[in-house]
Amino acid sequence: MSTRDGGTVKYFAYGSNMSTQRLRERTPSAIARGAGYLVGYDLRFHKRSTDGSGKADALYTGRAEDVVWGVVFELAEAELAALDTAERGYRRVAIDVLAPRGCLLPGSTVTKAITYLAEARRIDATLRPFDWYKTHVVDGAREHGLPAEYLAKIEAVEARQES
Repeated sequence: MSTRDGGTVKYFAYGSNMSTQRLRERTPSAIARGAGYLVGYDLRFHKRSTDGSGKADALYTGRAEDVVWGVVFELAEAELAALDTAERGYRRVAIDVLAPRGCLLPGSTVTKAITYLAEARRIDATLRPFDWYKTHVVDGAREHGLPAEYLAKIEAVEARQES
C-alpha cells in the first residue's frame, strides 16, 4: 500500500472514528490532518454490528452526486491491528480521498488512505444506529468542520435508543 510514510498510515474516518477522542481510545497516536471526501459513495447506517444496531458505511454507488465526508488522520502503522479489531465486519481498503483547498497536507488535493467498508454479508438496510453512536458521528463531523448540509444529513438519520 502506498499509504505508509515513516511508520505511519493515513486513515480516512467517516463514522464514529471522526471523533478524535473516540479514535484515540483505539489508536492513541492519531493526529487529524484535515477534512476529505469520497465521490461516488453514500453514507449509510446499514452495517450490522454485534450489538444489533446499524453502524456507518461508505457505500459505493458510482454516482457523482453522492459524497461521503470524513477526516484524514495519520496514525502509527503499529496501531493498525487494534483498528482492524475494532472494525470487525468491515474490510480494510486503500482509497483516494479528495480534499477541499487548504486541507490535508500542504498542496494536496488527493491523498491515498486506508478506510473500512462494510462486508456485503453484514449489510442490512433495515438497521438503525443507536443514538449514542450517531452522537459520536455528529460530534466528529462538528469537531472537524464538515459542511453544514452534510452535518444536517447525518442529524436527520433516524436513530434508536439502546435497550
